[in-house]
Amino acid sequence: MTEHPTSHEGRQPLAARQQERTRPRQQDAAAAAAAAAIPSPAAAPNPGPGPAAVAEAQAATRREGDRLRFVGAATRRIARGIDLDEIVLGLCRASVPTFSDAILVYLRDPLPVGDERPVSPFVLRLRRSDRLRHTDEEGGETGPESERLRPLLSDPTADLMPAAELCEVRAGGALAEVLRGVRPVFGDSAAARAALPELLGPGRPVPTGHRAILAPLRGRRRVIGAAVFVRSTERAPFEASDLLVAAQLATHTALGIDKAVLYGREAYIADELQRTMLPDSLPQPTGVRLASRYLPAAETARVGGDWYDAIPLPGSRVALVVGDVMGHSMTSAAIMGQLRTTAQTLAQLDLPPQEVLHHLDEQAQRLGSDRMATCLYAVYDPVAHRITIANAGHPPPVLLHLGGRAEVLRVPPGAPIGVGGVDFEAVELDAPAGATLLLYTDGLVESRLRDVWTGIEQLRERLAATAQLTGPDHAPPLEALCDDVLDMLGPGDRDDDIALLAARFDGIAPSDVAYWYLEPEDAAPGRARRLARRALARWDLEEMSDEVELLVSEVVTNAVRYAERPVTLRLLRTDILRCEVGDDSPQLPRQRRARETDEGGRGLFLVNRLARRWGATRLSTGKVVWFEMATRS
Repeated sequence: MTEHPTSHEGRQPLAARQQERTRPRQQDAAAAAAAAAIPSPAAAPNPGPGPAAVAEAQAATRREGDRLRFVGAATRRIARGIDLDEIVLGLCRASVPTFSDAILVYLRDPLPVGDERPVSPFVLRLRRSDRLRHTDEEGGETGPESERLRPLLSDPTADLMPAAELCEVRAGGALAEVLRGVRPVFGDSAAARAALPELLGPGRPVPTGHRAILAPLRGRRRVIGAAVFVRSTERAPFEASDLLVAAQLATHTALGIDKAVLYGREAYIADELQRTMLPDSLPQPTGVRLASRYLPAAETARVGGDWYDAIPLPGSRVALVVGDVMGHSMTSAAIMGQLRTTAQTLAQLDLPPQEVLHHLDEQAQRLGSDRMATCLYAVYDPVAHRITIANAGHPPPVLLHLGGRAEVLRVPPGAPIGVGGVDFEAVELDAPAGATLLLYTDGLVESRLRDVWTGIEQLRERLAATAQLTGPDHAPPLEALCDDVLDMLGPGDRDDDIALLAARFDGIAPSDVAYWYLEPEDAAPGRARRLARRALARWDLEEMSDEVELLVSEVVTNAVRYAERPVTLRLLRTDILRCEVGDDSPQLPRQRRARETDEGGRGLFLVNRLARRWGATRLSTGKVVWFEMATRS
């Protein structure tokens, strides 16, 4: 066994051994780094996207931005429309020429409103079609670009996109399937190729390729029409993204049409509601001539609560009423109708004007805490030539005298109806013969351009100027006067509806009135006959004596039977002869058919057969029975 000699000096230190082991690894790493720094002939540098790709991407981005801007502008233009024609016009003007060269808009006929069940059959009517002006229409010369692209209303037989006026959608047909699908389709798709001939009519040319888009118009509940977008061969065809644009246009148009139809129906109902609550015709009371006008407000707020009325009262008097319910809605029109009916009922009770306004105020409070209105109530007595006026926050009336002087009557302004807890005052003024009283609502004198008192002064000046044209001895014609008053309205003066009531005071001369008191006794009918005969002789109406004496006797007999206080008898001569008999009994007479064995009960039957008109009115102090007979002069 051989021993290998070792010594301490022959061994390497531990640090030296570790340095020796790591040196080869460091050398390998340096070599690898050097090799990586030397370019390899097989590896080529990455050049990135080329100029053509960059340009194409930028063009796509611009197209997408333009498309979004177009959709935003188009939908805003469509949304600006209020009625049906404005919305359809907005779609056409927004689409042509930016999106298409022609457009056809079909709508259901008739258009269903709200939850109404559509009528059958399903018919589409061409509502509007726009197209581009062709260069050959200008004599073969190409005009400026703006002129060439100016959209025109096309005829249904236009050369770019001829179409039928009406189209009946067959149940289960190709067009019905496309409309049911809601989504727009290209004109060359299988569904559109079958649907377009049905829509446009037989024998009509259909655009080929991606040059037509058929877009259903679906409202909130159902399909209400269709739109066809067309591009000519001189223009790039539609792209797939254009289907989304057509869908946006169709959706906004359909929703706008739904809104317009609902708004139009509501405005129509409210307008008809208000008009039916206004008097169809004015009465023709004795001693006064009447004329009226009503104008709705502008289209932006056309429904209001203005009303007027003329109510005949006992004693040949007449109540003149004009009022204005605050607000513009069907609610305002309904409240107006309730207040007008209440005013008519209170007038028949022959209450003083201030009491009528007091009861109207209570009625308005019963209708609701926010039900407020202004009202002016006047009672004209043609025999006394006086007028009594009470006001509830309404503009004061204007009186035009026969000589041409116009004055604003000073009446207590009062608080509006519905405020509650206020007293109303009445004033009694002279009403000379030949004068004209004008009652109106604030829409005539107040607008955004002028305050109410400026308008009242302008109205007074206008009436005075009109009266000067006819001279101091002749009052202007009543109907022409109303028209002339409305002519003072300017373009910006139709913010509110207007009610106008004009009354020409003719009066009844004292010589044409005969008035007596009769004691409630058996001799009263005989005395009434004698008094009536003398009055008729004084008026040269003796030929009417027999009939008038008979009717006066019958009416006075009924009054004496129930009266406890003196009975009044009055005869008035105008173009007719009117007789009025008043007593303190509130019970109104009723006509009945008497049996052959009855001794009475035929008085009112005779009155009904011989008089032209007759009636009975309950008063706060009793009642008045009256009849009228035509004079034979």
